[in-house]
Amino acid sequence: MSTETTVGIPAPGGQPQVQQQSLSTAGARNLATTTKSAPQMQGISPRWLLRMLPWVEVSGGTYRVNRRLRYSVGRGRVGFVQAGAEVRIVPPSLREVPVLRGFQDDAVLEELAGRFVQREFAAGDVLVAAGAPIDEVFVIAHGKLDRLGSGKYGEEAVVGALADGDHLGDEALRTEGVWPYTVRAATAGTVLALPWPSFQELADRSEALQLQVMEYLAGFEQAQNKHGEAAIGLSAGHHGEYELPGAFVDYELRPREYELSVAQTVLKVHSRVADLYNQPMNQTEHQLRLTIEALRERQEHELINNPEFGLLQNAEYDQRIQTHSGPPTPDDMDELLSRRRSTKMFLAHPRAIAAFGRECNRRGLYPDTVEVQGRQVFGWRGVPVFPCNKIPVVDGHSSSIIAMRTGEDNQGVIGLHQTGIPDEFEPSLSVRFMGIDEKAIISYLVSAYYSAAILVPDAIGVLENVNVAQRRD
Repeated sequence: MSTETTVGIPAPGGQPQVQQQSLSTAGARNLATTTKSAPQMQGISPRWLLRMLPWVEVSGGTYRVNRRLRYSVGRGRVGFVQAGAEVRIVPPSLREVPVLRGFQDDAVLEELAGRFVQREFAAGDVLVAAGAPIDEVFVIAHGKLDRLGSGKYGEEAVVGALADGDHLGDEALRTEGVWPYTVRAATAGTVLALPWPSFQELADRSEALQLQVMEYLAGFEQAQNKHGEAAIGLSAGHHGEYELPGAFVDYELRPREYELSVAQTVLKVHSRVADLYNQPMNQTEHQLRLTIEALRERQEHELINNPEFGLLQNAEYDQRIQTHSGPPTPDDMDELLSRRRSTKMFLAHPRAIAAFGRECNRRGLYPDTVEVQGRQVFGWRGVPVFPCNKIPVVDGHSSSIIAMRTGEDNQGVIGLHQTGIPDEFEPSLSVRFMGIDEKAIISYLVSAYYSAAILVPDAIGVLENVNVAQRRD
């Protein structure tokens, strides 16, 4: 009795071709019900700022911040334009110099900007020496300068740092006219210098400039506290029938107002998709969910970077500090922390947090962790350091770290929104049906309303020019 054997037909390459003996998985999937995930989105971040910021109801769409009257004007940053190696001052930005704050004559500002002379400096150069007469005004176009003083025992101490856009020398208007500190370059860079005789000659020809200087000096003659606010007359430690000083608290006459901003988009869904393809997942619901996630991401970005109300753009310049050596060190974080009371949180780009961790490793330090909403978060001195990828990293290596006090009762930073708006889907976010067009496309207007307010200047501080690149030892 013979036994039949099946021999595979040789393939073109010489190997026998094996015949399929069962149904393939590709074919089987045509009859199977697949298990699906909900639509995923990589752009969703923790959004710690939105979660931790106290939100204040703004029923009228505008929030007014009333403060005590301030006589001294903060020091802003001067702007520049660069053409090749030549750097020029943007004339309107000279209004950031306190003596020129609010000055309206653009022609005088343009002539004044043209009188600055460009100079280059190298690391280690001394621009001014303590005790020398102030005969020039300096505006830093690029680079970092250390302001040096003397310690209690005569040692040299760094008491401050100056960087791009900072200026010095206008103190001569209200001091004895000598430098109270030494300024030495920490890096190479560029300054623009204006001799005082040149400024004086222009002031002698411009009556408006003379009045501007007189008003500026008059503000310093008013009684004020160390923050520049109008002083409140008080007496303590007296005996007998002492005549008590009279006092009242004066307010700013033009307080700042914050209007709610908006982020909007129009979500479009074809009616055929909405009618026929809703099992097992509702198409409109998931389209809306991902759209809202994108809007919330944009909302946090605006709260950080918007020029009108963003935290980075609206932090006072005297609350901005520079790093000592580039990377964010424990010393830098301590100085940032010491600038305000009751700091509730740090915000930093993840790369800045990693750079800070490297500096702690170099010193053998182990930062603590803080429990926030049931999660362990990286912390420093008991204050949580939250990652925020909305803080920009400039040129791939420079970022900022924000420290803030939060809460309306604590005179801190607050978020602004309005609840109960028409067609509200989430607090201060509405989804409004806009109709169906002639192509059977359903449209929904999705709107989020928000803003942020800094109640007092020291509620927020910024560590600037943080080097996040990994250095090679």
